[in-house]
Formats: sequence, structure tokens, C-alpha cells
Amino acid sequence: MSADQPLFDAIVRIDRLPSAGRSLSVNLDAETLATLATELQLSAVERFAAELIVVPFRGGIRAQGRLVARIVQPSVVSFEPVAQDIDEPVDRIFLPEQTGHVPTPGSEVFIDLEDDDFPDHIDGSEVDLSALLVETLSLAIDPYPRLPGESLDTLGVDLGPAESGSFAALNKLKKNSDTKP
Repeated sequence: MSADQPLFDAIVRIDRLPSAGRSLSVNLDAETLATLATELQLSAVERFAAELIVVPFRGGIRAQGRLVARIVQPSVVSFEPVAQDIDEPVDRIFLPEQTGHVPTPGSEVFIDLEDDDFPDHIDGSEVDLSALLVETLSLAIDPYPRLPGESLDTLGVDLGPAESGSFAALNKLKKNSDTKP
């Protein structure tokens, strides 16, 4: 997948979008699922489906819906495959970049950090929602997957004495100096 070529087709043309909006369904085939797994460095992407409603919004669009996926990646403990079911809401606004008002140097700009996500800016009459869907999946992936009940203790790995190394020696010296009168 290159920056110019989307992995799958999820392009919406703003100038051809009906005022009532339209639905967009994405359901990837096996070849695209394998490519997506490679791009995200996962063992497998077994399912990737999205249902979105795209409506015009202030000269841009608003995409709302749901992404459902099933991924497989290795456990961080035992490297055994761990499946994760993902069900994420999607709600993103894409607006044309404002060209009229540019703040002057030194002027105050109010940014409400408690507000929802800032809208994404678009340039042109098309919005490719494939990047949004891949981003949504990426953010939902568990960064430290483990099988249920799995920990280093369940592997029976001897991690050696609790304290070893130079800091343990310094701690021992400190304890000896604390006991002296």
C-alpha cells in the first residue's frame, strides 16, 4: 500500500453526495485482508467490515458508523496466536481547509481541548475513507495481547534472584549502613 494508492475503495465524492447522504459498506476480500495484516504487522486479519452513513456537513462530510474486525497477533508472553474481536464506532468530520482567515502572529487562538476531535481537512472534491477505517482499526488493537490467564509466572521461567546487579549491591550497602549505631 503506497501513500497514493488506497488499500481498498472507500472514496466519497463531496460534489456528488446527495443531501440526504448515502451509505457506504466495506467488506474486504481474502487478498486485501492478507495485505492489511502485512501492513499492520499482524499475524492475520480474519474479518474487516464497516457500515458508514456519509452526509454533507458544512461544505464537507460527516462519516458515522461502525467498524467490525477480527485480528490475530502473537501473545507478548508465549507468542501463541491471540484473536481479538474489534467493534469500534466511527464518527469523523472532514471539512475544506479555511483559506480566508489566517491568524496574525502574536494573536490569541482559542482551542477547546475538551471538545471532540478536530475535523480533518480535505483538499479537493474527494474523501478517501479507507485511511480512516485503517486508522480506527489500528487504534483499537491491543498493544500487549495475552491469552486468558497468561503471565510470566505461568511459563515457569526462573527470573533469578529478586535482587541482582549493581543496584542490588548498592542497596545492600545502604542496609548495612542503616543498621550501624
